[in-house]
Amino acid sequence: MERSLFEEEHEMFREAFRTFLERELVPHREKWEAAGVIDREVFAKAGASGFLAMSVPEQFGGAGVEDFRYNLIIAEEICAADVYPAGLGMTLHSDVCLPYFLDYCNEEQQARWLPGIASGELITAVAMTEPGIGSDLASMSTTALRDGDTYILNGSKTFITNGILSDLVIVACKTDPTQRHAGMSLIVVEAGMEGFVRGRNLDKLGMHSQDTAELFFSDVRVPVENRIGDEGQGFKLLVKNLPQERLSIAMAGVAHARAILNWTIEYCNERTAFGQKIGSFQNSRFKLAEMQTEITIAESFIDKSVLALNEGTLTAEEAAMSKWWCTELQKKVADICVQLHGGYGYMNEYAVGRAYTDARVTSIYGGTTEIMKEIIGKSMGF
Repeated sequence: MERSLFEEEHEMFREAFRTFLERELVPHREKWEAAGVIDREVFAKAGASGFLAMSVPEQFGGAGVEDFRYNLIIAEEICAADVYPAGLGMTLHSDVCLPYFLDYCNEEQQARWLPGIASGELITAVAMTEPGIGSDLASMSTTALRDGDTYILNGSKTFITNGILSDLVIVACKTDPTQRHAGMSLIVVEAGMEGFVRGRNLDKLGMHSQDTAELFFSDVRVPVENRIGDEGQGFKLLVKNLPQERLSIAMAGVAHARAILNWTIEYCNERTAFGQKIGSFQNSRFKLAEMQTEITIAESFIDKSVLALNEGTLTAEEAAMSKWWCTELQKKVADICVQLHGGYGYMNEYAVGRAYTDARVTSIYGGTTEIMKEIIGKSMGF
């Protein structure tokens, strides 16, 4: 079944981005895996080439393109090129963080931040999770108490993607600690603010080239003009942005599954055992057929969801469905494909081995599979 989602200009973009990845990311993968972080110049190079924050209006240095099909192409090509962890920071920047600046910032804030976000000079992150609270955001203890024209920010965050490289961090905090959801606000902490300290670049099971950090705030004075939206509206704004964030994760999940399967098909056509190709054994054929079918079906749902996002009709429940299904499929495909590779699948020199550990976290971040099922279940009246 031929995909009808993309038009000629999308395929031209795909070729250009694929060339960019081969030139700027692929040669450095091993170095970044060892370092635990990519070179920040990658963001600037992506911005200069028009591959970053594409929906930023032209007046602020962006392309002004509001078509999430391009974001899908970026996810697919990053996975196909075996630079999924290295490229994750860019997709977080463009897919997850950017909407807060585009949709909820005032004109002064947009003029101050959007040009750097589009050019890649200002790398973004969003800090919600705290030690010990997981998905229970209303229980966060990070506070930002008003003192004249500033907020005094205290607390900590953990598991923050782009935590080491970020210049602008959207921090979810309590401006009214007596309230739960109604007491949350979003403020932007800028690199270099006194009292803002980055902790460890966390040592993870996978996603080694993606910097994931602890952040600490000790009496950080943040200007009131760095607040996004009104006081007490933070949770509402987070919830509004979550469908796009979860669709972005789902897109990468199914794209990664497709890449893993393609690598495995190639391996099964080359590797022989007992005098015949591995792929010719019935069990191997059945496993490959099952994965091909499930990935193709998932791609169809993702394609439909991307168009719904473009039209403004994607629901939180649909995004939750795509997020849990595609990330669980990603893990399943990685596991089966390691098995089909045999001992070589357990070697880090093989892409499938790295993919196995990289895939494990995707059903956790952005809302766990269990939370996604809760969202869907509640929408059904339970």
